[in-house]
Amino acid sequence: MDSILFFILDILKVPSVLVGLIALVGLVARKKALPDIIKGTVKTILGFLVLSGGATVLLSSLTPLGGMFEHAFNVQGIIPNNEAIVSMAIEKYGTATALIMAFGMVANIIVARFTRLKFIFLTGHHTFYMACMIGVILTVAGFEGIQLVFVGALTLGLIMAFFPAIAHRYMRQVTGSNDVGFGHFGTLGYVLAGAIGQAVGKSSKSTEEMDLPKNLSFLRDSSISISLTMMVIYYVLAIASGSEYVSTLSGGQHYLVYATIQAITFAAGVYVILQGVRLILAEIVPAFTGFSEKLVPDAKPALDCPIVFPYAPNAVLIGFLASFAGGVISLAVLGQLNWVLILPGVVPHFFCGATAGVFGNATGGRRGAIIGAFAHGVLITFLPVFLLPVLGSLGFVNTTFSDADFGGVGIVLGYMAQVFNKDMITAIIVGLFALLVAYNYLAKKPAKDTE
Repeated sequence: MDSILFFILDILKVPSVLVGLIALVGLVARKKALPDIIKGTVKTILGFLVLSGGATVLLSSLTPLGGMFEHAFNVQGIIPNNEAIVSMAIEKYGTATALIMAFGMVANIIVARFTRLKFIFLTGHHTFYMACMIGVILTVAGFEGIQLVFVGALTLGLIMAFFPAIAHRYMRQVTGSNDVGFGHFGTLGYVLAGAIGQAVGKSSKSTEEMDLPKNLSFLRDSSISISLTMMVIYYVLAIASGSEYVSTLSGGQHYLVYATIQAITFAAGVYVILQGVRLILAEIVPAFTGFSEKLVPDAKPALDCPIVFPYAPNAVLIGFLASFAGGVISLAVLGQLNWVLILPGVVPHFFCGATAGVFGNATGGRRGAIIGAFAHGVLITFLPVFLLPVLGSLGFVNTTFSDADFGGVGIVLGYMAQVFNKDMITAIIVGLFALLVAYNYLAKKPAKDTE
């Protein structure tokens, strides 16, 4: 049974396979011909593998950047990283994580079917991370057995539908359509960036409108502008950390040559991600229509954060830099307060900061992208400070969950566990689901969305 459970878990946490299965079900439901079913399913999986390949290339260049930053400025502290904290937690909480994840995905479909939160969350690895965090907090709170799995799965199912719902008003502004939802557990930061963009970005031009002299027109190509910008950053950090340290990362290659290659590798990773996203969008939206018509009327697929990158490639870079700046300044504030130091992890600040930049740009142009992403960087630096105490023994390791929703959900759930007993928490979660169902059937139906 354990082997079967973890086989299913591995399928569910691999985005390419999970979304490929959804596409397969949708194409079959639409009674497509066998060649179209095969083509649509394979191209959906292919798109996610291309995206994942781009992410791997990009991560290979971001990792040394983080090391150079720490060495150059001689700072040590907790580095938020989802993969690291989950790998530590899974040894003790693996079974709870697997069961909460599997039943949580079923709960997501039930929530989408019977409430107005019409989103199916398809980012498998983030579902896995959130299931792990919920399992840890509820176990620390004394939950066990069936009650642990039931409350954990229902909580996860509600979260998987709720966060795409609150992001959707901004997602429509990003994409210009109503076809795709947003499924990534950094939503609180993205909604914050979108709201700030709306507040401060009146009359601000989009990040994609670059007024450049003719001899600088090559900078309109986002791949070139990203490469050159990242070269400057790598050069500064390589020089600040010293050629001796960089040579330990480069395997003896000249430190400036190494910095140049890593900067262009970063841009290559972004380029590959953009191609993968375009391939996914071309296949998943038509296929998902069939799935939603049969199981969850009007449901939308909620997809991973790189799904928005093609809509504003310049905002991707601006968002990363602004979010990282927010993290650095927040680190200095934490030092002044003598609080635990949360170091700005390059990976979360890139993926989440870039996304915050795209959301901020959609509502407030360049000003919205910069200020919104900066605020996001501040948010994901301070949230982990308050999350650490509710993670039990995991709060004492040198890493923690990085993205905003993990902080938000973890803090709320953790402090609920300190105030209420297990049965009261169960009643609150079930009561919340019941209220959403009742509202769906008793309240006035909304006008049909025509966007």
